[in-house]
Amino acid sequence: MVQMTMQEAAAAMNGTVVRGDQHARFDGAVLDSRATQPGQLFFALDGAATDGHRFVHQALQAGAAGAVVSRLPQDNLQADHAPDQGVLIQVEDTYQALHSLVRTVREKAPQHLVAITGSAGKTTTKELLTAMLSQRFSAAPSPGNFNNLFGFPLALMSIPNQTEWMVAEMGMSTPGELGGVSRLGRPNIGIFTNVRHAHVEGFERDGGLGGRTGHEVITDAKAELLEGLDPDGLVIVNATDPCTVEIAHRFLAQNAKGKILGFAASIDDADMSFEIPLRVEDVSTTSDGHELRLVDHQSGEAVELSLPLHGSVNVENFLAAATCARYLDVELHQIARAVQAAELPPGRGSVASVGGARVIDDSYNSNPSALEHALRAAATLYQHESRSGDERAVRGRLWAVLGEMKELGQQGSELHREAGELAGALGYHRVVGVGEMAREILAGASEAGSKVKWFENADAAQAIAKRLRRGDVVLVKGSRSVGLERVVAAFGEPAGVND
Repeated sequence: MVQMTMQEAAAAMNGTVVRGDQHARFDGAVLDSRATQPGQLFFALDGAATDGHRFVHQALQAGAAGAVVSRLPQDNLQADHAPDQGVLIQVEDTYQALHSLVRTVREKAPQHLVAITGSAGKTTTKELLTAMLSQRFSAAPSPGNFNNLFGFPLALMSIPNQTEWMVAEMGMSTPGELGGVSRLGRPNIGIFTNVRHAHVEGFERDGGLGGRTGHEVITDAKAELLEGLDPDGLVIVNATDPCTVEIAHRFLAQNAKGKILGFAASIDDADMSFEIPLRVEDVSTTSDGHELRLVDHQSGEAVELSLPLHGSVNVENFLAAATCARYLDVELHQIARAVQAAELPPGRGSVASVGGARVIDDSYNSNPSALEHALRAAATLYQHESRSGDERAVRGRLWAVLGEMKELGQQGSELHREAGELAGALGYHRVVGVGEMAREILAGASEAGSKVKWFENADAAQAIAKRLRRGDVVLVKGSRSVGLERVVAAFGEPAGVND
């Protein structure tokens, strides 16, 4: 981790060490006293719901090397909350101080940074790319979804000192947020996975729509990644997504020395304005994901590999990562080896075999476009399973367990109903809705011929696991806050599969 003395940190933040050893060192930063690890520097942020100054004592007791405060403990805290150990650094504003410190740290590490943004696929692309780059470099990913103005600073300050390439996802939920993260990270390469109808509610709240469509405002927001990008750097875009292609053209218009590369699961659907160096051939759906042949279009070199993720969108995520890795001279055979070794996050499209049934865990998050892709991909897998010749597979059913989708604003009801209509049109036998807005999904699915069932929350929905039988294919997908990973876990219980 990036190490600094308290004196160096105070200078970077225009603060003062008011107590403790100014030569003491810290390793990384933390905002939550409950997550404090020994040696970290705790930032007491003033939040809308709580004040971090109330928890300085707990953070120091947990082993924090010091705390950054805007008010000394005796000013506004009860005596029994006053810290009795560790270093205190006083600054004018702890949030601004955090960002000032990050800008100083960024001058030292990492050597290079790849930033990944998009409405979906950021984390999967990040993990795949980290595995690929690790074949040739010292590479480190940002942990979890630490991708905003609070999480990214912690991610950057937690990486090893000698990191050659940091692979970081960068996200946003309101206008201006992604630009701020990008300026902190100053990426050398930017990857745009896609632009979809997501987080629109935050823009409506801030008056950001102004008569434009959701895709238009999200495109502008995702383009904010360019604000911190090296002008001579590389942008990698989904060549089948008109919005990311538009972002690429913006980058070139602003930076004559910049470079653009594209990726596309289907060349027939791609914008060929930019070089697309890698192509996929002979893609076939398997019970666990995809078998594909990856070809370097320029050299003709090819490699066959297994991608253990479900759905065509994950082929795109793989190509985004592989395009970046190949640009950095990672060999095709190393890319193939990395895919097998990658520790892919749960809830992003992995397929589990549960007593003769298939459960597609896409529970991490959802938006209308991502849900459409997932519904179509699960239906394709079901058809594949039904053609396998296994009698139990033939009589299996196609299910969807769908949680409500958050932050869709005024179009929320319509978009949920359209998703249900699609499920019915694709032949889903049963559609289960979780959460209040999911009632609209069920209304659309029922009208299109599916059997439907509604549950108030994920805990109640776990009961449906007892209805699973051999040959079934089940898609589980919903917004993060719905918590459908609990339903996925319930499907895995031995009593959940019937003949």
